[in-house]
Amino acid sequence: MVYPIFKRAVLLPLRLFLKKIRGIQNIPKNGPFIITSNYESYVDPWLIASVIIPLKNKKIHYLAKKGRFWDFFGDTISGKWMGCVCADQAKEKVFEELLSLLKRNDIVGIMIEGQRTSGGKLNRGKIGVVKLALKAHVPILPIGLIGTYNIAPGKKLIPKPRRAKLHIGKPIYLDKYYKNNINGKLLRKLTDDVMHVISELTGKPYNY
Repeated sequence: MVYPIFKRAVLLPLRLFLKKIRGIQNIPKNGPFIITSNYESYVDPWLIASVIIPLKNKKIHYLAKKGRFWDFFGDTISGKWMGCVCADQAKEKVFEELLSLLKRNDIVGIMIEGQRTSGGKLNRGKIGVVKLALKAHVPILPIGLIGTYNIAPGKKLIPKPRRAKLHIGKPIYLDKYYKNNINGKLLRKLTDDVMHVISELTGKPYNY
């Protein structure tokens, strides 16, 4: 019962921070996938969840570091209830845990920039999202968030009464690369391709 209550009591009010949602039709109807987006504020994963979870009726297993969120909710709620995967474990263990979730037909969420922007600009994308998608044979759902930096910039805890936009792009399928030799050069190229899509969704340049 707790999770349905959470969806109504927490996720629905969060929608008030969104003045425009575009591209809902792009959300995959079946199968597992990886959600990724730019990262402007701590509210970003919550806003994405407020749109995706009610439609899919499934958790988003976010990769999350132990910090403000984890410290507040604790291991039980963050890990077991919310379904987050702790990023502070060994990289191999984290990767295998995320891979297992996708093979179980679940949804994984990873902020591709790794850490929040310090000034609202796009950071260089990290290769982990693409590496996981290639290994799991799943699509990547790119999302662009606009204006969330103005809601809770930097380490600001209490969000400002501002409204943002959430643009969902078409799923990125990497099928043609599944049989390729997965090396650093390919991962870098495909990661930058995903970032360029996010750049288009946000209207912000990706200068890497």
